[in-house]
Amino acid sequence: MDFLELAKKRYSVRKYKDKPVEEEKIMRILEAGRVAPTGCNAQPQRIFVLREKESIEKLNQGTRTFGAPLVFVICVEKDLCWVRKYDQKCISDIDAAIVTDHMMLAATDEGLGSCWICYFRPNVVKEVLNLPEGVEPVNILAVGYADEEPLPSDRHDSMNLRKPLDDLVFYEKFE
Repeated sequence: MDFLELAKKRYSVRKYKDKPVEEEKIMRILEAGRVAPTGCNAQPQRIFVLREKESIEKLNQGTRTFGAPLVFVICVEKDLCWVRKYDQKCISDIDAAIVTDHMMLAATDEGLGSCWICYFRPNVVKEVLNLPEGVEPVNILAVGYADEEPLPSDRHDSMNLRKPLDDLVFYEKFE
């Protein structure tokens, strides 16, 4: 399938089958996160893989993973983040978002569902993962086999879920 077809196929899954994700699929998803571009190729991402029910249950004390059998927690090592010199903006969240997006689309390509989760209590995540100082959780990606009907891939247009390009794109200046 081409990229746009893949992007349209992906949706937020909030109900998963109790079926483990195969190791080779996990490795392809992790590889997608590894090759994701980061600012100045600093690669500040630190990806945690949770497959054990006990670990996921502990994580669920600070978030909701919707019964996914596989959870990735995408963190960044803040000291490795590229910083824009003009305003000192650390782009670690941007790096983590690119990594998460690559992994999310790779999961879709593997026939898996996913849900990108930003609603979590960082202190709980840090404790569950035993994160050292300077490593910050940014995104959680729940992954597994969907146990719900997939949304139609044309939903963006047929269900009016997306604004038209004319509302989002500007050429040369804001008008």
